[in-house]
Amino acid sequence: MRRVDELLAEHGTTYAREAGIALADKPQPLYRLLVLTTLLSTRISADLAVAAARELSRAGWRSPAAMRDSTWQQRVDALGRAHYVRYDESTSQHLGEGADFIRQRYRDDLRRMGDAAGRDPRKLEKLVAEFPRIGPTGAQIFCREAQAVWPWLRPYFDRRALAGAERAGLPADPRRLAKLVPGEDVARLAAALVRRSLQH
Repeated sequence: MRRVDELLAEHGTTYAREAGIALADKPQPLYRLLVLTTLLSTRISADLAVAAARELSRAGWRSPAAMRDSTWQQRVDALGRAHYVRYDESTSQHLGEGADFIRQRYRDDLRRMGDAAGRDPRKLEKLVAEFPRIGPTGAQIFCREAQAVWPWLRPYFDRRALAGAERAGLPADPRRLAKLVPGEDVARLAAALVRRSLQH
């Protein structure tokens, strides 16, 4: 479908890819997605959140253990370099707390969270929302992106993606939308629809 091809070409970069995360079903990239989700879960632009995720990665904090080894001030400074300044202090705190939480709950491996959810997308949303700073909206962001490597989440289109589908003249129904692209492109389509929903 030409409209879908155009959407993917123009807006089909996932937030994870934009942040330099080669998403895979492995502990480190899944953790980096969680960090990105934390950064996106504030009233701040997606561009700033993505830049902050890149800066934290550049600083070497790509795993929960590395994040725990960083200091609150080091994290604040890194967020500042990315101009993520309005929420830098609280976000630094939440990143530290999140790194502790993932050790206690999932022994530093978010694949255990997928197992704990029993491959149920609604249960996964609830588990993701337990992390500091990440509420229901952040949990939806995580699931939307994670479906790229967790096929059992597909098709995952949250309210924002479905609003984008309506704006683009596409069906606002997850299963019908998923049929428009190969399985591995569902996350890209969801990202494209979210970006479409944000256009004025």
